Amino acid sequence: MKIFRLFVAFALVCFALSPSAQGVVPPPPGGYPNFTTAAGDHALQALTLGLGNTAIGTYSLFRVTTGNFNTAVGAGALDLNTADSNTATGAAALLFNITGTQNTAVGTAALELNETGGFNTAVGTFALFNSTGPGFNTAIGDRTLFNNTTGDQNTAVGTSGFGGGPALFSNTTGRFNTAVGGGALSSNTLGNDNTAAGAGALNDNVDGNENVAVGLNALLNTTHGNNNVGLGNLAGESNVTGSNNIYIGFQVAGGGGNESNACYIGSIFGQTNNLGAAVFIDANNKLGTLTSSKRFKEEIKPVGKASEALFALKPVTFRYKKEIDPASKSQFGLVAEEVEKVNPALVVRDKEGKPYSVRYDQVNAMLLNEFLKEHKTVQEQADTISIVKVNSARQEATIARLEQQIEALTAGLQKVSAQLELSKPAPQTVSLPAIVLREGGNDR
Repeated sequence: MKIFRLFVAFALVCFALSPSAQGVVPPPPGGYPNFTTAAGDHALQALTLGLGNTAIGTYSLFRVTTGNFNTAVGAGALDLNTADSNTATGAAALLFNITGTQNTAVGTAALELNETGGFNTAVGTFALFNSTGPGFNTAIGDRTLFNNTTGDQNTAVGTSGFGGGPALFSNTTGRFNTAVGGGALSSNTLGNDNTAAGAGALNDNVDGNENVAVGLNALLNTTHGNNNVGLGNLAGESNVTGSNNIYIGFQVAGGGGNESNACYIGSIFGQTNNLGAAVFIDANNKLGTLTSSKRFKEEIKPVGKASEALFALKPVTFRYKKEIDPASKSQFGLVAEEVEKVNPALVVRDKEGKPYSVRYDQVNAMLLNEFLKEHKTVQEQADTISIVKVNSARQEATIARLEQQIEALTAGLQKVSAQLELSKPAPQTVSLPAIVLREGGNDR
């Protein structure tokens, strides 16, 4: 800081001694030693050793004695200041500043009540009006950060709009807030680390922390919720006290004022994409897809009998609890704890390692393996049946031929038999002499 002061002083001296910078003769009213300019009743009245100060206006820089490089333009501007490097343009701007340094106030009563805060920038009537310290605030616009007292490192840009006051108008002790747009974070008092960009964004927030709203009236009605994100005009408008919600898209309002830990993305439902891949989410909220290319895999081998674990699974019907599905629709599926007993690799776990869901994609792959095995068995049986049928057909054809041959032989035999009958000689009668056989065998 001392080096900076010496450099500025040296530059001022050189400028004063330069032949081309003699100024008008005689000099205008208010030219004083130590590069001081004062114009107005009691302006710089108490100055002793301070240099490079400029005060234009009644009681401007009235109290400064040894302070340096201050500029006050306007009645009462920097009236009580004793510090360095402050700039106040406007009646009563930085009026009560005492030891705060490197503040810039442009506008009537801008930073009026600041006493010890430093590195503040207020541009606009009554901007940062009530701020006292520690500082590092930026307020641009009429009454922006008007009620801020001790909140620091806030940024507010925007005047009144959309039913709300100026940006961060009500903030008192909130820190690290950024509001850009009329009505942005207008009601915030104690909330920290909020970012609102858009007219009316986070307008009703009072003490919610770490919310992000980008878009006209994004997260408009959120009052006490934390860690919400609304991207898009009217995104998350219905949320009031819910936390950890994400709303992306125009008028993606969400499920209700007290809902928490939900994510809504517009323009997704009903959109067909037949060339994409299914999206999965892990316990760390990371989105991703499954890859099937060989170049991403190792230890590739057939599933074999591992898929037979499916036969131990027990599909069930169920209804989700009311807080999950108020409509209580009937569902079909598996119970993760039961699946874990069969094969732990089929279970999705939460951050605590507890069973959360089932890897249905893996179940599908196992089902495919069992289907292919069954299909192979059926195909083999079909092939066997086909062979049997072929053999049977062949046998039937052979039998038919044999039957035909038998019939032909039978017909032939019948013809031969008939011919034999025709070729037999006629029967003849033979006359024999009467022979009388007598007892004892003697012929008589």
